[in-house]
Amino acid sequence: MDSLLQPLNNTLDSLVAVSPQALPRAKSLEKELCVPIKLLDKSLVQLLVEDDRLSLQVPDIGNPVFIDFSSGKYDHRRKFGGGKGQPLAKAVGMKQGHTPNIIDATAGFARDAFVLASLGSTVTMLEQSPLISLLIEDALQQKEMADEVKVITERMTIHHANAIDFLSTLQEQPDVVYMDPMYPSRDKSALVKKEMQVLHQLIGPDTNSEELLTLARQVARRRVVVKRPKGAEFVGNQKPSASIQSKNTRYDLYVNS
Repeated sequence: MDSLLQPLNNTLDSLVAVSPQALPRAKSLEKELCVPIKLLDKSLVQLLVEDDRLSLQVPDIGNPVFIDFSSGKYDHRRKFGGGKGQPLAKAVGMKQGHTPNIIDATAGFARDAFVLASLGSTVTMLEQSPLISLLIEDALQQKEMADEVKVITERMTIHHANAIDFLSTLQEQPDVVYMDPMYPSRDKSALVKKEMQVLHQLIGPDTNSEELLTLARQVARRRVVVKRPKGAEFVGNQKPSASIQSKNTRYDLYVNS
């Protein structure tokens, strides 16, 4: 992952060494991220450092947030997601004899990237939030991981990067660029998933998806896939070549060949 030496300013208030054994790791991250180690304070955005895991404590979110490719929704989608017949796989052009290499330009919590890698694709993930990037990197480096999951994560790499900057200097074209722009915030009274709340707090509103889509269409060898809420407008009013629908989601396809 690219260096995180720059200060995180208002994004992260402090680190917390959850146990004495984790203190050396916290000290290292304190220097790397340029933020102090403090006691746990649930009113602050804090990175919780354990000797075997990193997680985020975000105000009003509840339990700390972390990424574990071996359990939860990641494990469920790997086992029961529908394989290459699921809408996501069809959208990126997976078929017998063709497994595309993919740049996920908006990695988030890497759930879709993990699904695509589980189906055989090599996935390069880009994430603009240094904290989310750090959680992904930590999850990829977990030692206690089943062999079948490790095989998948070995096909995944993470870069803390602005996607437009990264794609602008790309040397080798990917088959597919995948985009999942930030959905608009819902009303405070609406039920919002914990992970989406974290993303909204750490990343903020989407401001550059139209520019990113235009660039991605120039970079991708075969197609760009944009994930949208069902019924949402096209990004930048750019009409896709086709769309694939699932229950609550639409995948807009911009096909080059």
